[in-house]
Amino acid sequence: YTAGVEYCQVSDILALAQEKGEKPFVVVLDGVEDPHNLGSIIRSADCAGAHGVILGKHRSAPVTAAAVKASAGAVEHLPVARVSNLGNTIIELQNKNIWVYAADMEGENYAQADLSGPVAIVIGNEGEGVGRRVLSLCDKTLSLPMKGKLDSLNASVAAGILLYAAMGAR
Repeated sequence: YTAGVEYCQVSDILALAQEKGEKPFVVVLDGVEDPHNLGSIIRSADCAGAHGVILGKHRSAPVTAAAVKASAGAVEHLPVARVSNLGNTIIELQNKNIWVYAADMEGENYAQADLSGPVAIVIGNEGEGVGRRVLSLCDKTLSLPMKGKLDSLNASVAAGILLYAAMGAR
């Protein structure tokens, strides 16, 4: 419980999808440390129709006042769960027939991926990306093609693109 925001359980996020009669659409954050990125991702997740955001307890920014502000109030509407073991949580999601896709520079072009079913999109740390263990558990990795001189996007921008791709496929 931080900044007046109460964390929920992963089961609450999945129950919300079920209540709405929708296939689960979840965002998993692995090591996002910047509270502004966290808030921006929560905001984009809400706007794209995700059912919730899952954060790891370790190496991750908690929902602070800065994150709440950056979310433009989305944290008031979108469930956020904080778990002690992201790897185990990913396995739980997969056991519920949710496909887990990680953003990774070595992945397949996101535009070729089928994001129409039950999905969890994993966004990694601002510098290192998705951690090795979490990456190894994901069903697929997705990349965003880069045409300029730089080889990566800000975590919240990459998340926004992938979340809207999933929204469009749904």
